[in-house]
Amino acid sequence: MINVTRSFMPPIEEYQQYIKKIWDSKCLTNDGPLLKELQIRLQEFLRLNYINLVTNGTIALELALRALKIKEGEIITTPFTFVATTSSIIWENCKPVFVDIDKETLCIDVDKIEKAITKDTKAIIAVHVFGYPCNVEKIQEIADRHNLKVIYDGAHAFGSKYKGKSLLGYGDITTCSFHATKVYHTIEGGACISNKKEINEKIRALKNFGNVKGNYEIVGTNAKMSEFNAAMGLANLKYIDEIIAERKEISELYDELLNGIVERPKVIDGVEYNYIYYPIILKDEAATLDIIRRLNENDINPRRYFYPSLNKLNYIENKINCPISEDISRRIICLPLYNGLKKEKVLEICKIIKERVG
Repeated sequence: MINVTRSFMPPIEEYQQYIKKIWDSKCLTNDGPLLKELQIRLQEFLRLNYINLVTNGTIALELALRALKIKEGEIITTPFTFVATTSSIIWENCKPVFVDIDKETLCIDVDKIEKAITKDTKAIIAVHVFGYPCNVEKIQEIADRHNLKVIYDGAHAFGSKYKGKSLLGYGDITTCSFHATKVYHTIEGGACISNKKEINEKIRALKNFGNVKGNYEIVGTNAKMSEFNAAMGLANLKYIDEIIAERKEISELYDELLNGIVERPKVIDGVEYNYIYYPIILKDEAATLDIIRRLNENDINPRRYFYPSLNKLNYIENKINCPISEDISRRIICLPLYNGLKKEKVLEICKIIKERVG
């Protein structure tokens, strides 16, 4: 069975070395030594000032809204993303206001953001879709002009750079997911990243029940990463360059075999990409479903990612048409891409697609 992704696993002996440290320390969680070590090493690797590790990427978004004191109001966001981006906004008693996407980059269309701003708008949550950068410069200009906060959902962005800087280093806060399906994972996990010390300290308190120097001064939650997750993160970090290099090689093989056959998202200039996914866009939904069926018949499981366009969810109260997102969501799939995927399987996948599309 070939799935759309498969988790990278470090040599078991290396993971066991970290597990032994947990047995020796008897510290399983609560900001333990492995977590502290991982935070430092990630800050150094990504060249970031601060990073707070948390239990997952969804709660990272919720913490970001809490840390910026956004308790109600409208949040401008994209409909073309994983459902967690939208559900986090609603979970925090805010209202998602969807802005359609750019048909080439698949990220939020910055030229449509200002038209969606009202007196109730509090923030912009933009998504670096598939690890491709949003137009961070223009988003910041708009936010500054309207006194809005900027949160980036960087769930897919670990390892991607823009103009030599980690894509996780933009905005008031960027969140990241370290779920097992990601380029870099801690089994389950996530992070909140901010360049400002006061925001970092606020997140640190919020993720630990609101604890500020032993006093519970604010309402918090429990979003602490365990030592076991940190152990996997430490074991995996040394391989990240190799992981991305191999994924790049597989992606370039797809590029060679599918050139002119399918559409692909556009990567803007100045990007060092992490090759987290390999999305293709087909001519219509019928062709998309046909290829999925044909691949499934050969034990190959691509993913309709992202489908549906989130403005179409039945629990969204304010119905906003986003025709580009709605169209792309019906025509896009992500092909299998992971470390260890054999060239022969890539050839087989592309042969099936060519037979159905060509």
